[in-house]
Amino acid sequence: MCTGSASGSGADSNGWNKARGVVLKALVLIGGALLLKRVTKSTTRWDHTRIVADSLAGEKFSREQASRDPDNYFNIRRSGELLTNLFGRYLALCLIVHAVPDPFYLQFFVRFFMVKPCSKEMKCDVELSTHAIRDAEEYRNFCDRSNEQRPQPDEVIGDIAEHLTTIYLKRCERGKRCLYEGSTPGDGFPDTWNGASYCTSELAVLKNNEIHKWDKGYDEDGNQVWGVKGGPYVFKPATSSSFSDPFAPLTFPKFLEKKIEGSFVLQD
Repeated sequence: MCTGSASGSGADSNGWNKARGVVLKALVLIGGALLLKRVTKSTTRWDHTRIVADSLAGEKFSREQASRDPDNYFNIRRSGELLTNLFGRYLALCLIVHAVPDPFYLQFFVRFFMVKPCSKEMKCDVELSTHAIRDAEEYRNFCDRSNEQRPQPDEVIGDIAEHLTTIYLKRCERGKRCLYEGSTPGDGFPDTWNGASYCTSELAVLKNNEIHKWDKGYDEDGNQVWGVKGGPYVFKPATSSSFSDPFAPLTFPKFLEKKIEGSFVLQD
């Protein structure tokens, strides 16, 4: 009986070990499958849109670039406030040019960006369209107001005026610094500022939350008549140093001193 009892105990032990091994293998396989599914999960069109919209929101400054090259780049604050609705993600973009400590020169410019997925037949991920505002005065200081003092998203739809430009963004290839990059179509969009016939825009969204933006205007002969020539503006997220001297005496952009006509204020 003693021998028989020992033999039965060993069989039970071997059976338990085998069962435990099967369970462990199953758990490993299930865990691996879940991890693989998570890693290989495709990013949806609206995921791309959300990433770009979130990257454009918040405050960013070109102060560092303006400090290095004040003759060509100005200290500009970009402040983007995200507004959402059923038709897409609208971004109210406010630009403030810091020049001299004079309220007259502390200009506020507001544009609406519509951030939405590219249509399936297009070879891009995100479509970023810029629109003018029907009543610019109503949106003065928009980005510095509280939510209660701003026009609400459903009101914004009715205030969006003419379409200005559209940039088509694609997700950057692996190994590049950027997340998304793109530009307007090759022939750009109509523009009459400072003798221009058309304008182009390039945009890059970087992994460190920087935004690189390059706007240029050309005449009928293809000569650049406005916009920087050395490269894009580099806007970096706001830091404590961004506010240390907001009214640094930088050269004020000459084209902004001209009389502003119509709904166009600053191409961005």
